[in-house]
Amino acid sequence: QVQLIESGGGLVQAGGSLRLSCAASGRTFTMYSMGWFRQVPGQEREFVSAISWSGNRAPYADFVKGRFTISRDNAKNTVFLQMNNLFPEDTAVYYCALVSAPYTTPTYYNTEQYRYWGQGTQVTVSS
Repeated sequence: QVQLIESGGGLVQAGGSLRLSCAASGRTFTMYSMGWFRQVPGQEREFVSAISWSGNRAPYADFVKGRFTISRDNAKNTVFLQMNNLFPEDTAVYYCALVSAPYTTPTYYNTEQYRYWGQGTQVTVSS
């Protein structure tokens, strides 16, 4: 059974930084691409970033380019999202997700490409 556990969320002032972590278990982590999404109440879940199973592709949503960095540590079965220069509009629940099939290049922004989701971690950015 796959488990994804996010951590690292919290309250930060605008311009500050947070580092989210997502620890995975139950799959051979190195075989799967991973993604980060976020959701605000009343809105659809939106793509933030993803990283391929090989680590050599890392697309970002336009609104986080230059501010967020995704990475993975296969030895720790963990994917990270370093978030710098945070804006109040970055306030959301952030979710990590694992794609359905191994060794594939999914349509990263499409939530239907992901089979497993974490419980989410709240990020709140005050102005």
